[in-house]
Amino acid sequence: MSAPRFILASASPRRLELLGRLGLSPDAVDPADIDETPLKAERPAPHVARLAAEKAAAVAARHPGAVVLAADTLVAAGLRILPKAEDEATERACLKLLSGRRHQVLTALTVVDARGVARHRLNRSTVRVARLEPADVDAYIASGEWNGKAGGYAIQGRFEAHVQWMEGSFSGIMGLPLADARAMLRTAGLNG
Repeated sequence: MSAPRFILASASPRRLELLGRLGLSPDAVDPADIDETPLKAERPAPHVARLAAEKAAAVAARHPGAVVLAADTLVAAGLRILPKAEDEATERACLKLLSGRRHQVLTALTVVDARGVARHRLNRSTVRVARLEPADVDAYIASGEWNGKAGGYAIQGRFEAHVQWMEGSFSGIMGLPLADARAMLRTAGLNG
């Protein structure tokens, strides 16, 4: 019996790269186009879990009989959800909030198997950022690495030099916790 088609419901090049570390290559990449605005008073964990589930459902509806993997990652400082930084002012605000403190990175996964059964998992990591000097902020902004990233940074790049410690999944902070993804995809009939 052959493996079902595998669809990645994400346009993230990091998620595609991380799947490659598992020896998996999706048959198609089909990003979901959903509204990612938090609901009124929605807390970080329910928000990220809802988005992953909605992305998976939208893409699974377009690919019946396929295994669909969707994920969503957010950075939370307390109960505050940090945005994806897409302009310099937003990036400066994110870095100011992260400087010298701990924050959580939440990545929610939803896998829909070939029968249409959805499974969900939430991965939590904690990151402590050193106090950022104005020169650190300016240099990171000049790198452009932050653009479009949850919370305004990419831990696998230059920003890693500002991380004092972390607890949890490094790949989860990047956007796809590999141990969780592997287990869920195996349950859905894909081996990696």
